[in-house]
Amino acid sequence: MELVKISKSKLRQELKKKISKMTVYEIAEQSKLITNKLLIHPAYIRSKRVSVYISMDSEVQTINIIKNIFDTGKKCFIPKYNQYDMSMVSLESMDDLKSLPKTKWNILQPADNDVREDALSTGGLDLMIVPGLGFTINGKRLGRGKGYYDRSIAEYRNKYPYNNLKIIGLAFSQQICDDIPTSEQDSLIDYIVY
Repeated sequence: MELVKISKSKLRQELKKKISKMTVYEIAEQSKLITNKLLIHPAYIRSKRVSVYISMDSEVQTINIIKNIFDTGKKCFIPKYNQYDMSMVSLESMDDLKSLPKTKWNILQPADNDVREDALSTGGLDLMIVPGLGFTINGKRLGRGKGYYDRSIAEYRNKYPYNNLKIIGLAFSQQICDDIPTSEQDSLIDYIVY
């Protein structure tokens, strides 16, 4: 277990270094291509209740994905983090997105006192679009080390087994790894779009 932790930590540092060398132009261009691939992905087309992360500058940009979710009449949910866990709460429109305050991590999310529909208590999700620092082609994902997504994926799959929840990771080509060390609490994802 300790060896896995050390290996993950080392890999995180390497991937952060690779990502930090990407230019704003590279991030924008790869994000555009990845978005186009996602929007024609069968799991995305079929989905009705979608959660998607609000991207940081160093992640695959999701603004056009969020716009498409609204344009195609899907229900949109976004992560709301606190110190210990993450819930997926409803986002109503692009204006709603623009009105969200920024957290100390510089991520847009509803304020603590902003009560919204929580996907876990209102029918679950059929698609979760996730960020990560690294991915393998066969579905391993390296996050930032807090385990928010791993716990969330397990929770949704346990509570709503018939939703057939699909997980799609979005990755720059620089984030594709030959292998990622994993432990039993790491959730595999279904598809990588890169």
